[in-house]
Amino acid sequence: MNLKKTLIGLGIAACLAGSLFAQNKTSKETKMGKSLVVYFSLAGDQYNVGIIKEGNTSIIAKFIAEETGSELFELETQKPYPTDSYSRLTQIAKDEQNKKARPALKADIDITAYDTIYIGYPNWWGDIPMPVYTFLEAHDWKGKTIIPFCTHEGSGLSGTESRIRSTCKGATIEKGLAVQGKVAQTNRSVAKKAVQDWLAKLGK
Repeated sequence: MNLKKTLIGLGIAACLAGSLFAQNKTSKETKMGKSLVVYFSLAGDQYNVGIIKEGNTSIIAKFIAEETGSELFELETQKPYPTDSYSRLTQIAKDEQNKKARPALKADIDITAYDTIYIGYPNWWGDIPMPVYTFLEAHDWKGKTIIPFCTHEGSGLSGTESRIRSTCKGATIEKGLAVQGKVAQTNRSVAKKAVQDWLAKLGK
C-alpha cells in the first residue's frame, strides 16, 4: 500500500514538474516573440577578401537566424550593384550617400508580426548602405526591438546604431555586433562564436 502511494505521489510530482517546464518554456517564447533577420549583403569583388560567392553580412545573418530561430529576409535592389569591381561599387555607394539616395528594392516584407528584428549591413563609408534606409523608412517601428549587426574592415559599427535610432522612431535599439568581413569569410568558427557570445549577452 505504501509503495503504491509512493508511486502515485511520484507520478503526480512528475506531471507537475512537466507542467511547470511547459509553462516556463511558453512564457519564454512569448516574451521573446517572433524574430526576423533582415540583411543587405553583396558577393563578388569585395575589399580584403577578393572575389567571394557569398557576402560577408549574409554569413553573419544566417548564423544569427540559426542561433535564434529567426526568419530570414534579404534586401535586394531593383538595380543591381556592380560585383566585378570593388572600386566602382564604392564610388556608387559614396555618390548615393552624398545624394541621400533611397534605391528601390526588389521586394519588401511586412514586419507587423515580428517583435524583434535584427538588421544587418556592411559598413559603407561609416554609414548604413542607402538601400537599408529605404527599408527602414518604409515601416512603422513603434514598439519593435531592433538589434543591428554589421561587417566591416576596421570601422566597426561607427555611428550606425544612433542613425538607426533616429530613423526608427519608437523602437528600442539594443547593442549591436560588428564582425570583420575577412573573419566571416575565412574563419567562420570564430565569427559564429562571436555571434553566440553576443546573443548570450543580449539574453537571446
